[in-house]
Amino acid sequence: MLTVALPKGELLKNTIRILQDVGLDFSAFLDSGNRQLQITDSSGTAKGLLVRAQDVPVYVEYGQAQLGIVGYDVLREKKPQVAHLVDLQFGHCRMSVAVKQSSPYRSALELPPHGRVASKYVNCAREYFYSLDFPVEIVPLSGSVELGPITGMSEAIVDLVSTGRTLRENGLVEIATLYESTARLIAHPLSYRLNMGNLLEFVEKLRVRG
Repeated sequence: MLTVALPKGELLKNTIRILQDVGLDFSAFLDSGNRQLQITDSSGTAKGLLVRAQDVPVYVEYGQAQLGIVGYDVLREKKPQVAHLVDLQFGHCRMSVAVKQSSPYRSALELPPHGRVASKYVNCAREYFYSLDFPVEIVPLSGSVELGPITGMSEAIVDLVSTGRTLRENGLVEIATLYESTARLIAHPLSYRLNMGNLLEFVEKLRVRG
């Protein structure tokens, strides 16, 4: 039986919608009364696992799920050993550098050398500033990175931005974009090559749909 890892959070509704389009119904995950983290599609052909977005590629890499849907930002940060198959063209956002609106910095290279940059995306932030050959100290945070510049702990942040509303409400402004991110279909490499659970049929349907 095919197993698909679905991401909790922002991507879930659209993930369920596009899977319904190709014949897999995991809409029970949207039921507010549902507490199950694993359900079987009504056709009996596939199981769905509801996991944190950051854990989707982990379940796929280790073979507990043959397919998964997750944001490109997670793939860039974690670099899992999975097959990248389809850009699903939803969940549009961007990884950005942001600073206080009142700060004098309006590009990444204007930041003070060896200054602090707070981020949940430590690897992405480090790679970006390394590519600029610009030395900074990356401060790892697990949430509310906007507080970094507000409290003076950091000069800037690297974070995922969708509408930009959170930045604006906290007096921050974007000064650089690292990359654009959308939801991606990924697969366990060996399962993909062996077509386990007839997954190639679903991949092709999603590719055509995309």
